[in-house]
Amino acid sequence: MLRVRVKDRHAVWLSQLSREVNTVWNYCNDLQTRVFERERKFLTGFDFWPYLKGCTRGDDSLNLPVQTVQETAEQYARSRRQHKRVRLAWRKSKGVRRSLGWLPFKVRTIKYAHGQIYFAGKWLSVWDSWGLGEHELRAGSFSEDSRGRWYLNVTVNMKRPPRVAPEGNAIGIDLGLKDLAVLSDGNKVEAERFYRDLEPALATAQRAGKKRRVKAIHAKIANRRQDFLHKLTTKLASRHCVICVGDVNAKALARGPHAKSVLDAGWSAMRTMLQYKCDDAGAWFLEVPEHGTTRMCNCCGAMSGPQGIAGLAVRQWACVVCGVSHHRDTNAARNILARGLAIFEEQFAAAGEAKADEAVVNEIGRHAVPVGVGHDPLVVGIPVL
Repeated sequence: MLRVRVKDRHAVWLSQLSREVNTVWNYCNDLQTRVFERERKFLTGFDFWPYLKGCTRGDDSLNLPVQTVQETAEQYARSRRQHKRVRLAWRKSKGVRRSLGWLPFKVRTIKYAHGQIYFAGKWLSVWDSWGLGEHELRAGSFSEDSRGRWYLNVTVNMKRPPRVAPEGNAIGIDLGLKDLAVLSDGNKVEAERFYRDLEPALATAQRAGKKRRVKAIHAKIANRRQDFLHKLTTKLASRHCVICVGDVNAKALARGPHAKSVLDAGWSAMRTMLQYKCDDAGAWFLEVPEHGTTRMCNCCGAMSGPQGIAGLAVRQWACVVCGVSHHRDTNAARNILARGLAIFEEQFAAAGEAKADEAVVNEIGRHAVPVGVGHDPLVVGIPVL
């Protein structure tokens, strides 16, 4: 998926088309509600099309391409099925809580030429930072951000170089607030203060009622965080063959007194990036239950570490059983790594046993002689031992 920015002079036209997409979405939403009340039936994207035929023809028709209307209905059906609801939220075209613009399209709906994108009968200029002319463009969408800027999001077919799996050591990662990530080898990644650093400027802009300035600051915070996490996760995925991360519940902690710091850290985004980058690099990735990893000694396994709210202030402690001194977060990272390797070992052992059983069954079936019943033809494939 490539994302390029559309030049601002096309924003008004794209916004008009997005309001028509909202009309199609809301029509599907209302139709689904009525059909369910009458027939207790859920409509698929294909079922919507007979009701939408002709909406792009005539004097009062929509200016959308037919493929966009179809994709909007299909996306509605997918979203309704995903959320397991009879009716979804309405897409709002006006007001303070209006929905951000969105224009989906299918394969071969757009084309690229001389640095522009052709869509719905109009050439759109883009900031082509990816070289779109070198790729085969497929399905995607146009989307609007909170600042009113439009982007082209399109999937492409890319030729990937031969994948070489990283040869580095396995690593365990303990996520935190003061240190974003503490690795099992003792290295630390200090947490950046993306939101906290710009919080005074954000508060000043909010008090002054400068909405555009507020949106610009929020965008800067998000871009800085995303850039930092991308660089960090790319380095980790390319240097380690196995990465095990604690499954800290960021959603629950974001409802507590440290909500701003938890959201500023971006734990969930970091784990998501690590997962798909490890898949791409040929490394193993696993989220490991981290319960008790802080208290448990990674040398002897004794639960002798500090616990409770008061124990959070203790950063260095010594095991009362084996006497080894530990750094709290490094010890947790090593326990996470040990648990992750144990889980991998169990999975590999189970997969090996299943493969061995399958080989035995295939061997028996290959040497078995099928027999018939009475004068009927032979029952092929049902061995009798």
